[in-house]
Amino acid sequence: MKALVLKETNRITIEDFQSGETLGPDDVRIAIRNVGICGSDVHYYLHGSIGDFVVREPMVLGHEASGVILEVGSAVQHLKAGDRVCMEPGIPSLGSASTLSGNYNLDPAVKFWATPPYHGCMRESVVHPAAFTFKLPDEVSLEEGALVEPLAIGVYSANTAGIQPGDVAVVFGAGTIGIVTALAALASGCSKVVLADVKEKKLDIVRKNFSENIVCVNPATQSLEDAVFALAPEGADIVFEATGSAAVIGSFIRYLRPNGRAVMIGMPSAPAPYDVVAAQVKEIKMMHIFRYRNMYPRTIKLIASGTLQVKPLITHQFAFQDALKAFDFAAGMPDDAIKIMVKM
Repeated sequence: MKALVLKETNRITIEDFQSGETLGPDDVRIAIRNVGICGSDVHYYLHGSIGDFVVREPMVLGHEASGVILEVGSAVQHLKAGDRVCMEPGIPSLGSASTLSGNYNLDPAVKFWATPPYHGCMRESVVHPAAFTFKLPDEVSLEEGALVEPLAIGVYSANTAGIQPGDVAVVFGAGTIGIVTALAALASGCSKVVLADVKEKKLDIVRKNFSENIVCVNPATQSLEDAVFALAPEGADIVFEATGSAAVIGSFIRYLRPNGRAVMIGMPSAPAPYDVVAAQVKEIKMMHIFRYRNMYPRTIKLIASGTLQVKPLITHQFAFQDALKAFDFAAGMPDDAIKIMVKM
């Protein structure tokens, strides 16, 4: 089959690829149809590593995907050939302590697509466990199906925050994850969400396409404090940090009310301290999330019901044969781009 392979830093090719995958009784074979380009894909392309994850051999990129089932294993009952599906890209060890405790996303041995040394899914087909493959209802397109992976992070973040009806939240970062977190927070009961970013064109996309209950603020030209405290005089109930910026992490507590909650989503490139004393005197509850667990069914239902309107997030699409151009475009990531998708 053809696949998009990262050969080394700054060099990717479309080439013949032998996966060596065999269909087991609990697996499905899927023809890939849409793959979103994630920031991690771009980071591996440009730098060859993320923290301790280092690309040492050629690796197929991509982990945000949807497709159509070609074949099912002999023990698979809930899926069949022809079903449109999306796939959770992390396969944990079913016998690990984390998995057995219900926290399978924290399994250190998880096999996650396009995370060294495991190949991703930007190829013609994959074999995947049926347990981590989810049928898309008629109301959800294949393009939306490929967005379920990043959306699941936003839904998981909102779920972790313990949102109460009427809460006011602040989301730092208007990239894909920040926007889907803002959407998930509204869907979970927030009355208003302040979305902060210095990239005006990204905020314009949100203003144009999404609820007026997302209040977009550019801290470079507007007072974020004024915007937050106008909506919540004692401070926001929740802050979602989705930038990984040390400057943001060092200052976000000022926007929270006493006994507020902070959910850390973004990953700093280096240790980034926050003001512990400021958090203590307000008794801020600090929470951290890593990917997601058990969020795909909930996320798919939210899309199917129309509660999460996500098609506007797909701002640019490329054909598979133009995937090299897509990655070069993603590497520059213009301010008017949110999600770049490759159609297989």
